[in-house]
Amino acid sequence: MKLVRNGSISHAGNAQLKIFGKLNCKSGKRMKKENRVFFKNRDEAFSLGFRPCGHCLNSEYKNWKNGII
Repeated sequence: MKLVRNGSISHAGNAQLKIFGKLNCKSGKRMKKENRVFFKNRDEAFSLGFRPCGHCLNSEYKNWKNGII
């Protein structure tokens, strides 16, 4: 929690599905705890092969899907 409060962690992802999103995303909150991974920023998630969430990062997801990202 301390890392979230001080801004060190800004995004979370699902290690099995390779999807990342905002910490307050409803879809992300439903994932199993054992699949959760955390990122400092979006660039870190992209560099590890994760794609944006279609719910909380909709515009980025559309760009990813269209091959722009």
